[in-house]
Formats: sequence, C-alpha cells, structure tokens
Amino acid sequence: MSGGRVGRVGRILCVVCILCVDLISTGCGYALAGRGSFLPAYIRTIGVPTFQNRSTVFNLETLLTQKVRSEFIGRGKYQIVPEATGVDALLTGEVTNVSIAPASFSATQLASRYAIIMTARVELRDIRENKLLWENSSVTFRQEYEATSDNTVIDAATFFQQDVNALDRMSGEFARTIVSAILEAF
Repeated sequence: MSGGRVGRVGRILCVVCILCVDLISTGCGYALAGRGSFLPAYIRTIGVPTFQNRSTVFNLETLLTQKVRSEFIGRGKYQIVPEATGVDALLTGEVTNVSIAPASFSATQLASRYAIIMTARVELRDIRENKLLWENSSVTFRQEYEATSDNTVIDAATFFQQDVNALDRMSGEFARTIVSAILEAF
C-alpha cells in the first residue's frame, strides 16, 4: 500500500470510530451529569412558590425556596417562576422539622460540633396531566457544623442566628440534592 492510501484508510477508520462512539453514547441515554432530565418534554415552566415552614428557624422557607429556584435556573432548561398558576409543573415544599444536637465534644466536655437535622416534604406535580411526577414526603437532610464560640447553642433557631453561613451552606446543599433528584430521577 502506498502512504496516501494508508492515510485515507486511517482517516476513514477514525471517522467510523467516532461515529460509532457517538451513536452508542446517544443511544444509551448518556448525558452530562446535571444536564439530563426525566421530566416530560412539554414541561417548560415550573412554579416554585415559597415553601411552608413549620420549624422555629426564622425565614428558613425563604432561603430554601430561593436556593431551589436558583439551582433550577442554573440548570438552564426551565423557566422558573414564583407563581403556582399558569405553569406546566408545580414544586411545593414544607419544612416539617429542624433539630440540633451535639455531634462531638471537646476535652472539656463542651460541644465542639453540632448536627443539624432538617426534615421536609417536597413534591413536583404535572399540572397539565394532574399527575405526581416526584415526591419525597420525608426528605431528611443532616449537616454538621463547628460550634460557635460560646458553645451554648440549645436549638436550631439560636444556632442559625449565630451562624448565618451554616444556614446558607445547608440550604444550598438541600437545593442541589432536591433538584438533582427531580431532574435525574434518583
């Protein structure tokens, strides 16, 4: 074989291999993590009204709702609105409980870390078909945080007044978890 012919055959084989890999990966439903969606194609607008808050943590519902909306918007596929009407799907949530407990202690027997445990109910409903698309009636979310300097935290509301960054981190992780579970069908 001449050098030109070997080069052409090599290029053809390369193109065939690329096409095969492309067909296999698209045919098996692979998608970039965080970019797929198992929601019906006609769902374009998702209403995310402010969650309900049954806990003692002031304004938790507002922060969680904002973080969930931002996470959906960051995925770039859906229009997210705060209304419950005029939408294709409706995401509702309710924080049912927030508790705090010492997770570890210092040598002087003072709490050095706290575990924050938040329980919520979240559901996504297809408005057009009046069908439940995703639900978790008892999402439990647990995070540990370093104790504040005075080590006298008694309840979650007091803790979050002392450490607003902990509330922000917890809300962000909660939003990522919920949106990923909905969009990636986990």
